Formats: sequence, C-alpha cells, structure tokens
Amino acid sequence: MAWESIKQNIKTSAQDSLGLQELKQHKLWFDEECLGFLNQRKQDKMQRLQDLSQSNVDNLNVLSRAASRHCRNKKKEYLKAKIEELENNSEIRNIRDLYGGIIGFKKGYQRRTDAVKDEKDDLVADLIVFWLGGGTI
Repeated sequence: MAWESIKQNIKTSAQDSLGLQELKQHKLWFDEECLGFLNQRKQDKMQRLQDLSQSNVDNLNVLSRAASRHCRNKKKEYLKAKIEELENNSEIRNIRDLYGGIIGFKKGYQRRTDAVKDEKDDLVADLIVFWLGGGTI
C-alpha cells in the first residue's frame, strides 16, 4: 500500500511539472482485440503465480498461444494490405508513394533518443523510442 501511494505521488508531481504526453502508436495492426488478448494473458499469468495448479498452467498456455496467433495473423493481414497498396502504386505509376513505402519496409524499426526537459530547459531524462522509419504512418 505504501508503494502505491509513493508511485501515485511521483506520477502526479511528474505530470504537474512536466505535463503528460501520449506516445504514438506505430503498430497500426495492433487493435483493441490484441490488447484484450494480452490483458487476459496478463491476468492469467498473475493467477498462475498465485496458484501453481496444473489447470492454471494449461489455461495460461492455451491463452498465450491464442494471443500470439491472433497478433501474428493481424500483423500478417496488415503487411499483405501494405504490399497490395505498393503494388497498386506501382500499377498506377504513383512513384513517390511507392518508393516511400519501400523505404519504410527496408528501414524497419529505427531507434531514436528523445530528451525530456522541465520548464527551465534542464535535462530530466533521455528516453529511447522505437519508431518505424520512412513511409507514411
């Protein structure tokens, strides 16, 4: 309980001094269904840690496979749609969008460092952020 109040105090003071900035979602294929699967898997993992019975272990394994399968299929559908979009850009000779999409595929995830500053422009922390380079997102 004490750690929860300390955590909450730190969060509120940081939000008051620095403000709250939402991180951009770069995984366009990741939707509410994927989030639901992952939250369910997280709850089952916590339940398994509390009770190590074989049924909890089996249930967690089943949910983990289902979550992985669902997210993998969503990502595969998204990539197929992107490839079809690139093919369409090639057919209609939309060269700028075609090469922008190709560069995005080639670069993949790029690492970027963001600096967090307070209102006095003093450096508070360096954050490493991953983003999908190139193309239109």
